[in-house]
Amino acid sequence: MVSEVEMNNILVALNEINDKLDRLLFQQDSSSHVSQEDDLNELDVMTLLSLPDHLRTTATVLFEMGTATAAQISEKTSKERAVESNYLNQLVRMGHVHKYRNGRKVFFTVQLA
Repeated sequence: MVSEVEMNNILVALNEINDKLDRLLFQQDSSSHVSQEDDLNELDVMTLLSLPDHLRTTATVLFEMGTATAAQISEKTSKERAVESNYLNQLVRMGHVHKYRNGRKVFFTVQLA
C-alpha cells in the first residue's frame, strides 16, 4: 500500500511533468506558428461550398464565433466535442483554420483573406 507521503511525491512529480509537457507544446506551437501562416488557404465562399457538409457546418460556426474551442463549437452543433475536434483538425490540415494553445485549452480561428 502506498503511503500518503509517497502519493504526494507522485502527485508533485506528475504536476512537474505536466508543466514541462505544456511548455514543450507551447514552444512547438510557437515555432510552427510562423511557417503555418505562410501555407494557410483563405476560407472564401467557394472554398466553403466545396467542403463536405460536416466540415462546412463546423467552419460556418467557427466563422460566426471568431475564435473558439472544440467544446464551444460542439455546444452550437450538438455534436460530441471529440467529433468537432476531429473536424477542426481536418480544417487545420487543409489550411483553412489556425490552431493555437493557451494553457491547456486549444483554440481555433478561421483564416480570412
